[in-house]
Amino acid sequence: MGFTELLRQKAAESGSIVCMGIDPVIEKIPVGGKNREKKIVKFYSDIISAAESENLMPAAVKPNYAFFAQYGFAGLRALKKIIKLCRSSKLIVILDAKRGDIGSSSEAYAREAFDFWKADAVTVSPYMGFDSITPFLQHCKNGKGVYMLVRTSNKGAADIQDLPAEGKKLYMRAAEKLVSWYTDGLGAVVGATSTAELHGISAYFANSGKKVPLLIPGVGAQGGSAKEAATILKQLGDITIHRINSSSGISYAYERFKTDDYASAAVRAIRELNAEIGLTV
Repeated sequence: MGFTELLRQKAAESGSIVCMGIDPVIEKIPVGGKNREKKIVKFYSDIISAAESENLMPAAVKPNYAFFAQYGFAGLRALKKIIKLCRSSKLIVILDAKRGDIGSSSEAYAREAFDFWKADAVTVSPYMGFDSITPFLQHCKNGKGVYMLVRTSNKGAADIQDLPAEGKKLYMRAAEKLVSWYTDGLGAVVGATSTAELHGISAYFANSGKKVPLLIPGVGAQGGSAKEAATILKQLGDITIHRINSSSGISYAYERFKTDDYASAAVRAIRELNAEIGLTV
Protein backbone atom coordinates (compact mmCIF):
# COMPACT_ATOMS: atom_id res chain seq x y z
CA MET A 1 0.00 0.00 0.00
CA GLY A 2 1.29 3.47 -0.88
CA PHE A 3 1.60 6.10 1.83
CA THR A 4 -1.18 8.27 0.43
CA GLU A 5 -3.60 5.34 0.47
CA LEU A 6 -2.51 4.54 4.03
CA LEU A 7 -3.42 8.10 5.06
CA ARG A 8 -6.80 7.76 3.40
CA GLN A 9 -7.48 4.41 5.04
CA LYS A 10 -6.53 5.58 8.52
CA ALA A 11 -8.73 8.65 8.21
CA ALA A 12 -11.66 6.41 7.33
CA GLU A 13 -10.92 4.09 10.27
CA SER A 14 -10.53 6.87 12.84
CA GLY A 15 -13.02 9.37 11.43
CA SER A 16 -10.28 11.97 11.87
CA ILE A 17 -7.44 13.80 10.15
CA VAL A 18 -5.99 15.06 13.44
CA CYS A 19 -2.27 14.52 13.94
CA MET A 20 -1.08 14.64 17.54
CA GLY A 21 2.30 16.28 17.84
CA ILE A 22 4.52 14.72 20.50
CA ASP A 23 6.84 17.41 21.86
CA PRO A 24 7.92 16.46 25.39
CA VAL A 25 8.73 19.28 27.79
CA ILE A 26 9.72 17.79 31.14
CA GLU A 27 8.58 20.84 33.10
CA LYS A 28 5.05 20.42 31.70
CA ILE A 29 4.75 16.68 32.26
CA PRO A 30 2.84 16.11 35.54
CA VAL A 31 4.27 12.66 36.22
CA GLY A 32 6.20 11.95 39.40
CA GLY A 33 9.79 10.76 39.62
CA LYS A 34 13.14 12.00 38.35
CA ASN A 35 13.69 9.50 35.51
CA ARG A 36 13.06 11.53 32.38
CA GLU A 37 12.67 8.54 30.11
CA LYS A 38 9.99 7.00 32.31
CA LYS A 39 8.17 10.32 32.77
CA ILE A 40 7.94 10.94 29.02
CA VAL A 41 6.91 7.39 28.18
CA LYS A 42 4.24 7.22 30.89
CA PHE A 43 2.77 10.61 29.95
CA TYR A 44 2.25 9.76 26.30
CA SER A 45 1.36 6.12 26.97
CA ASP A 46 -1.44 7.30 29.25
CA ILE A 47 -2.74 9.67 26.58
CA ILE A 48 -2.72 7.00 23.88
CA SER A 49 -4.39 4.48 26.21
CA ALA A 50 -7.10 7.00 27.08
CA ALA A 51 -7.68 7.75 23.40
CA GLU A 52 -7.97 4.03 22.64
CA SER A 53 -10.41 3.46 25.49
CA GLU A 54 -12.65 6.28 24.24
CA ASN A 55 -12.25 5.26 20.59
CA LEU A 56 -10.89 8.70 19.75
CA MET A 57 -7.50 7.92 18.31
CA PRO A 58 -5.73 10.59 16.26
CA ALA A 59 -5.16 9.81 12.60
CA ALA A 60 -1.38 10.14 13.06
CA VAL A 61 1.25 11.15 15.57
CA LYS A 62 4.21 13.43 14.94
CA PRO A 63 7.07 13.04 17.42
CA ASN A 64 9.48 15.95 17.13
CA TYR A 65 13.02 14.58 17.21
CA ALA A 66 14.53 17.68 18.78
CA PHE A 67 12.24 17.61 21.80
CA PHE A 68 13.47 14.11 22.61
CA ALA A 69 17.13 14.67 21.72
CA GLN A 70 17.38 17.61 24.12
CA TYR A 71 17.22 15.08 26.95
CA GLY A 72 20.08 12.99 25.60
CA PHE A 73 19.91 9.21 25.63
CA ALA A 74 16.99 9.26 28.09
CA GLY A 75 14.95 11.22 25.56
CA LEU A 76 16.02 9.09 22.61
CA ARG A 77 15.18 5.87 24.46
CA ALA A 78 11.79 7.39 25.24
CA LEU A 79 11.30 8.19 21.55
CA LYS A 80 12.07 4.59 20.58
CA LYS A 81 9.56 3.25 23.10
CA ILE A 82 6.85 5.72 22.14
CA ILE A 83 7.21 4.97 18.43
CA LYS A 84 6.98 1.25 19.20
CA LEU A 85 3.83 1.87 21.25
CA CYS A 86 2.27 3.98 18.51
CA ARG A 87 3.00 1.39 15.86
CA SER A 88 1.48 -1.35 18.02
CA SER A 89 -1.62 0.86 18.26
CA LYS A 90 -1.60 1.10 14.45
CA LEU A 91 -0.96 4.83 14.45
CA ILE A 92 0.83 6.48 11.53
CA VAL A 93 4.15 7.81 12.84
CA ILE A 94 5.53 10.95 11.19
CA LEU A 95 9.02 11.66 12.50
CA ASP A 96 9.47 15.43 12.52
CA ALA A 97 13.22 15.61 11.95
CA LYS A 98 13.48 18.14 9.09
CA ARG A 99 16.44 16.35 7.54
CA GLY A 100 18.26 17.42 4.40
CA ASP A 101 21.95 17.19 3.53
CA ILE A 102 24.27 16.12 0.72
CA GLY A 103 23.29 12.81 -0.83
CA SER A 104 25.42 10.44 1.23
CA SER A 105 24.42 12.13 4.49
CA SER A 106 20.76 12.05 3.48
CA GLU A 107 21.08 8.33 2.78
CA ALA A 108 22.22 7.87 6.37
CA TYR A 109 19.43 10.09 7.70
CA ALA A 110 16.85 8.15 5.67
CA ARG A 111 18.07 4.84 7.07
CA GLU A 112 17.90 6.33 10.56
CA ALA A 113 14.31 7.52 10.09
CA PHE A 114 12.90 4.43 8.42
CA ASP A 115 15.13 1.53 9.47
CA PHE A 116 16.09 2.49 13.02
CA TRP A 117 13.20 4.65 14.23
CA LYS A 118 10.68 2.69 12.13
CA ALA A 119 8.81 5.85 11.16
CA ASP A 120 6.12 5.77 8.49
CA ALA A 121 7.11 9.21 7.26
CA VAL A 122 9.68 11.92 7.88
CA THR A 123 9.90 15.68 7.34
CA VAL A 124 12.69 17.00 5.10
CA SER A 125 14.10 20.35 4.02
CA PRO A 126 14.58 20.89 0.26
CA TYR A 127 17.06 23.75 0.62
CA MET A 128 20.00 21.67 -0.66
CA GLY A 129 18.12 20.45 -3.71
CA PHE A 130 16.84 17.26 -5.29
CA ASP A 131 19.85 15.09 -4.48
CA SER A 132 19.35 15.88 -0.79
CA ILE A 133 15.83 14.42 -0.69
CA THR A 134 16.24 11.63 -3.26
CA PRO A 135 17.41 9.09 -0.64
CA PHE A 136 14.20 9.68 1.29
CA LEU A 137 12.01 9.47 -1.81
CA GLN A 138 13.49 6.07 -2.64
CA HIS A 139 11.68 4.70 0.42
CA CYS A 140 8.31 5.82 -0.95
CA LYS A 141 8.24 2.73 -3.16
CA ASN A 142 8.06 0.75 0.09
CA GLY A 143 5.04 2.67 1.32
CA LYS A 144 6.87 5.36 3.27
CA GLY A 145 6.05 9.07 3.27
CA VAL A 146 8.19 12.20 2.92
CA TYR A 147 6.90 15.64 3.86
CA MET A 148 8.87 18.47 2.27
CA LEU A 149 8.93 21.89 3.91
CA VAL A 150 7.13 24.33 1.62
CA ARG A 151 5.64 27.10 3.79
CA THR A 152 6.22 26.75 7.51
CA SER A 153 4.08 28.13 10.34
CA ASN A 154 6.69 30.06 12.32
CA LYS A 155 6.83 33.85 12.40
CA GLY A 156 10.26 34.01 10.77
CA ALA A 157 9.18 31.93 7.77
CA ALA A 158 8.73 35.07 5.68
CA ASP A 159 12.40 36.00 6.07
CA ILE A 160 13.39 33.42 3.46
CA GLN A 161 10.25 31.72 2.15
CA ASP A 162 8.56 34.96 1.02
CA LEU A 163 11.57 36.23 -0.94
CA PRO A 164 10.83 37.01 -4.60
CA ALA A 165 12.02 34.36 -7.04
CA GLU A 166 11.40 35.17 -10.70
CA GLY A 167 8.02 36.75 -10.17
CA LYS A 168 6.80 34.41 -7.43
CA LYS A 169 7.54 33.91 -3.78
CA LEU A 170 10.15 31.33 -2.97
CA TYR A 171 7.69 29.01 -1.22
CA MET A 172 5.70 28.73 -4.45
CA ARG A 173 8.88 27.81 -6.29
CA ALA A 174 9.37 25.09 -3.68
CA ALA A 175 5.82 23.90 -4.36
CA GLU A 176 6.61 23.77 -8.08
CA LYS A 177 9.74 21.73 -7.40
CA LEU A 178 7.72 19.33 -5.29
CA VAL A 179 5.32 18.71 -8.17
CA SER A 180 8.21 18.15 -10.58
CA TRP A 181 9.81 15.68 -8.13
CA TYR A 182 6.51 14.04 -7.21
CA THR A 183 6.14 10.39 -6.43
CA ASP A 184 3.36 8.75 -4.43
CA GLY A 185 4.11 9.49 -0.79
CA LEU A 186 5.70 12.91 -1.29
CA GLY A 187 3.79 15.50 0.70
CA ALA A 188 4.22 19.07 1.86
CA VAL A 189 4.45 20.87 5.19
CA VAL A 190 2.24 23.95 4.92
CA GLY A 191 1.39 25.98 8.02
CA ALA A 192 -2.13 26.89 9.11
CA THR A 193 -1.09 30.34 10.30
CA SER A 194 -1.78 31.98 6.93
CA THR A 195 -4.99 30.82 5.26
CA ALA A 196 -4.24 32.75 2.07
CA GLU A 197 -0.95 30.93 1.59
CA LEU A 198 -2.47 27.59 2.56
CA HIS A 199 -5.22 28.09 0.00
CA GLY A 200 -2.83 29.14 -2.74
CA ILE A 201 -0.48 26.21 -2.23
CA SER A 202 -3.33 23.70 -1.84
CA ALA A 203 -5.00 24.98 -5.00
CA TYR A 204 -1.74 24.70 -6.92
CA PHE A 205 -1.30 21.08 -5.87
CA ALA A 206 -4.93 20.27 -6.67
CA ASN A 207 -4.64 21.83 -10.12
CA SER A 208 -1.44 19.89 -10.79
CA GLY A 209 -3.40 16.64 -10.65
CA LYS A 210 -0.97 15.21 -8.08
CA LYS A 211 -2.22 13.74 -4.80
CA VAL A 212 0.01 15.73 -2.47
CA PRO A 213 -0.77 15.06 1.20
CA LEU A 214 -0.36 18.08 3.43
CA LEU A 215 0.96 18.13 6.98
CA ILE A 216 -0.47 21.30 8.51
CA PRO A 217 1.11 22.58 11.73
CA GLY A 218 0.40 25.86 13.48
CA VAL A 219 -3.03 25.05 14.92
CA GLY A 220 -3.69 26.19 18.47
CA ALA A 221 -0.76 27.83 20.27
CA GLN A 222 0.62 29.34 17.04
CA GLY A 223 -2.77 30.84 16.18
CA GLY A 224 -3.88 28.75 13.21
CA SER A 225 -7.48 27.62 12.89
CA ALA A 226 -8.28 23.95 12.27
CA LYS A 227 -11.74 24.91 11.03
CA GLU A 228 -10.41 27.36 8.46
CA ALA A 229 -7.75 24.91 7.28
CA ALA A 230 -10.33 22.15 6.92
CA THR A 231 -12.66 24.42 4.96
CA ILE A 232 -9.90 25.12 2.44
CA LEU A 233 -9.03 21.43 2.11
CA LYS A 234 -12.65 20.41 1.60
CA GLN A 235 -12.99 22.89 -1.24
CA LEU A 236 -10.03 21.46 -3.11
CA GLY A 237 -10.43 17.69 -3.07
CA ASP A 238 -9.92 14.67 -0.86
CA ILE A 239 -9.40 15.92 2.68
CA THR A 240 -8.65 12.43 4.04
CA ILE A 241 -5.06 12.41 2.73
CA HIS A 242 -4.16 15.49 4.78
CA ARG A 243 -3.26 15.84 8.47
CA ILE A 244 -3.90 18.85 10.70
CA ASN A 245 -1.41 18.84 13.55
CA SER A 246 -1.78 20.05 17.11
CA SER A 247 1.05 19.47 19.57
CA SER A 248 0.85 21.35 22.87
CA GLY A 249 -2.85 21.95 22.29
CA ILE A 250 -3.43 18.22 22.77
CA SER A 251 -0.56 17.09 24.98
CA TYR A 252 -0.91 19.88 27.50
CA ALA A 253 -4.65 20.41 27.23
CA TYR A 254 -4.89 19.72 30.96
CA GLU A 255 -3.60 23.28 31.52
CA ARG A 256 -6.41 24.81 29.46
CA PHE A 257 -9.09 22.61 31.01
CA LYS A 258 -7.64 23.11 34.50
CA THR A 259 -7.60 19.46 35.46
CA ASP A 260 -5.07 16.97 36.81
CA ASP A 261 -6.36 14.28 34.43
CA TYR A 262 -3.98 15.03 31.59
CA ALA A 263 -4.90 11.94 29.58
CA SER A 264 -8.63 12.67 29.50
CA ALA A 265 -7.91 16.33 28.77
CA ALA A 266 -5.85 15.34 25.72
CA VAL A 267 -8.67 13.14 24.43
CA ARG A 268 -11.11 16.00 24.97
CA ALA A 269 -8.84 18.23 22.87
CA ILE A 270 -8.81 15.62 20.08
CA ARG A 271 -12.62 15.49 20.23
CA GLU A 272 -12.81 19.28 19.93
CA LEU A 273 -10.47 19.32 16.94
CA ASN A 274 -12.49 16.61 15.24
CA ALA A 275 -15.61 18.72 15.72
CA GLU A 276 -13.86 21.82 14.32
CA ILE A 277 -12.69 19.92 11.26
CA GLY A 278 -16.05 18.26 10.67
CA LEU A 279 -14.71 15.31 8.70
CA THR A 280 -17.23 13.14 6.88
CA VAL A 281 -15.85 9.89 5.44
